[in-house]
Amino acid sequence: MDDRVLVFDGNCGFCTRSVGWVRAMDRRGRIRVRPYQEPGAPESIGTDAATCADAVQWQGPDGHRLAGAAAVNAVLDTVTGTRLPSTLYRATSGVQERVYRWVADHRGRFPGMTPWCQSHPEACAGA
Repeated sequence: MDDRVLVFDGNCGFCTRSVGWVRAMDRRGRIRVRPYQEPGAPESIGTDAATCADAVQWQGPDGHRLAGAAAVNAVLDTVTGTRLPSTLYRATSGVQERVYRWVADHRGRFPGMTPWCQSHPEACAGA
């Protein structure tokens, strides 16, 4: 497997903006982003829509899946080409996961942009 996939909430403007930053930083195009509302997206990484609605999901090239702050750090490792984000995560995972959970629970209150599923309705059929 040589696929890196980030599955996010395509109905969230904050999430869509965050994915935009990831795409801008990923100049080599190593990460494929998919909203979990895209038919088959959750299943393609071995999970379901409810799990994806709870937290961002990352599947690395080895097929291993991470969620929440761990997923964010894996994405940052990929776009920066270093292991520094994951190294920092290992030392601060408890705090990072609590912050991630708070942000995820309040994501509708943060500034964002037009959600992915509104801008790309063909990608979010039935969502």
